[in-house]
Amino acid sequence: MSGTQLPFDLPPRNAMGAADFVASRSNEAALTLIDSWPNWPAPALAVHGPAGCGKTHLGHVFQEKVGDTALFLTAPTRLPDLPERPVLILDEPRLDETDFFHLLNRIKSDGGALLILSREAPARWDVKLPDLASRLKAIPTVEVSPPDDALLAAVLVKHFADRQIHVAPDVIDYLLKHTERSFAAAAETAAKLDRAALAEGRAITIPLVKRTLA
Repeated sequence: MSGTQLPFDLPPRNAMGAADFVASRSNEAALTLIDSWPNWPAPALAVHGPAGCGKTHLGHVFQEKVGDTALFLTAPTRLPDLPERPVLILDEPRLDETDFFHLLNRIKSDGGALLILSREAPARWDVKLPDLASRLKAIPTVEVSPPDDALLAAVLVKHFADRQIHVAPDVIDYLLKHTERSFAAAAETAAKLDRAALAEGRAITIPLVKRTLA
């Protein structure tokens, strides 16, 4: 019988609390803005940046700060019944334009808070409803910029830690030099190396990385 293990593609434990967030210059402005709640400059704020840059984690940090009353919705196409003065986190919202317009009006007039997480700034969305476009352009927005080496290394370490894997520093250094420099690629790389290590029954080393990513 072969000693090769079958890799079960189980989802990692994603640590999304404030204590697990990796802060750096690229996300400092967004984190400062979220930490300033409830003293926000406006009822609705937006954080935008590339896929996998940590926007969703920032949303969970905000949800943790607010408490159980904060509602996190991922790619919502419609809204549930909302309480008075709702606190919402909308991650890549797909709402009907009229519904979105009414939501912004409600947050502004009745109280509450709205955090929008998206790849593009709301002001650059392809919106047909003029009133909604005007509201979106008025939302204060902060960008999470591409990562520097220190942040990308920390993100790689976090992805491996979420999978309960310890990876040596020389492997992280090698990955920084030989993989796409994006948060999304870091997540994909960690998943691919995890599967390869399980299949081979080996630790993640530079030779395994070279074979897997060749």
